[in-house]
Amino acid sequence: MAKDYDLVILGGGTGGYVAAIRASQLGMQVAVVEKGELGGTCLHRGCIPSKALLRSAEVFKQTKEATEYGVETNNTTLNFLKVQERKNKIVQQLHQGVQGLMKKGKIDVYTGFGRILGPSIFSPMPGTISIEYENGDENTMIVPKYVLVATGSRPKSLPGLEIDGKSVMTSDDALNMEELPSSIIIVGGGVIGIEWASMLADFGVDVTVVEYLNQILPTEDEEVVKEAEKQLKKKGITFYKGAKVLPDTLEKEDGVKVKAEIDGKNETFQADKMLVSVGREANTTNIGLENTDIVVDRGFIQTNKHFQTKEAHIYAIGDVIGGMQLAHVASHEGITAVEHMADQSPQPINYDNVPSCIYSNPEIASVGLTEKQAKDQGYAVKVGKFPFKAVGKALVHGDSEGFVKVITNKDNEDLLGVHMIGPHVTDMISEAGLAKVLDATAWEIAESIHPHPTLSEVMGEAALAVEGKQIHG
Repeated sequence: MAKDYDLVILGGGTGGYVAAIRASQLGMQVAVVEKGELGGTCLHRGCIPSKALLRSAEVFKQTKEATEYGVETNNTTLNFLKVQERKNKIVQQLHQGVQGLMKKGKIDVYTGFGRILGPSIFSPMPGTISIEYENGDENTMIVPKYVLVATGSRPKSLPGLEIDGKSVMTSDDALNMEELPSSIIIVGGGVIGIEWASMLADFGVDVTVVEYLNQILPTEDEEVVKEAEKQLKKKGITFYKGAKVLPDTLEKEDGVKVKAEIDGKNETFQADKMLVSVGREANTTNIGLENTDIVVDRGFIQTNKHFQTKEAHIYAIGDVIGGMQLAHVASHEGITAVEHMADQSPQPINYDNVPSCIYSNPEIASVGLTEKQAKDQGYAVKVGKFPFKAVGKALVHGDSEGFVKVITNKDNEDLLGVHMIGPHVTDMISEAGLAKVLDATAWEIAESIHPHPTLSEVMGEAALAVEGKQIHG
């Protein structure tokens, strides 16, 4: 006998489990179907473990530089196995927390692979979920009023650069390395590639980044990218841009060797390992979409602003629908979708107000339009820019490289975008995000008194700089 639910969620990642909690708060009977562990990519193969490794890399780098602070250290060494143990402990603790939240919300969790069925004896509409189990147990059938697809994404690979998990890795594989290579080629200079490049360089690995486009971090403001590349080069990272990797040239004897075409010439690259970081693709295969009228375009499920698919009772959120593939975006999409199911009339998400973060060293954070995007959209802009080196707390902190850039609409003073590169900017970007949500002007940001000495003073000064009124620059 099939069990009935108000909502069944396919995928227990950040989008799925947050949606489940909100649905439970709204009085819905909820089930989550997850083939792996609750928390999904973000908790187990992305956000959390990679940031734990980045933090260890930061501490290692700071310890080697401790004499600059008057702290004498000798023979600083890295125990990478302990680095991994710390990472795993953090992931385990957070995983237990998510499991506790499911119990608190009385949310049923099925550990298996869920597939959407078409109309059947269980329901005249597509949406019954068949759950398959690895141990071969008989499938479980559950019948929901609503379905939420939150199956996430996986790393892409390139033809001819087949992933073996050892010599040629994705970020998933790299997280489980037991020892560091002496050198690595990173194919792809996007967010994930740059975070790994920064981390591994701080761990002492010789890093080469090979990027197909003529700019790393193509979604970021050009001035920020220029500063990031300058600082990353100081770590010893080598960049090759406008480089087309030639997959048929890959060799895997004594490490890896591959050729890339740059300006019409072939260059040979050789290292111990290769990390392929060329984006992510949606997990839509074999989940039963063919049993529905759901539209898939270029691999992504198509939805309206409420995250409904063409089947109005089936919603989809997160990486599986494309857009901003960020954990916090998936969470808010999940909340919005569930509240729409419950007739709560949620406000559609304004993606221009969503902050994004890159956790490299230096950190990068942004919200809204870049200067180029603003100009391309026809805005007359005013720009304020202020460096961390003029902020006392940054000097005290020992990291004063970088700046904050504020972009406004010259015609009506609206805030169009804020871009940051420097110490702890991923923790500071929320002020800019709130300013965007509240439709604040640069003047209003500057009128908010920023405490001294703090890194946040750079935000107030950058806002003043829009009108040339900065105090310390």
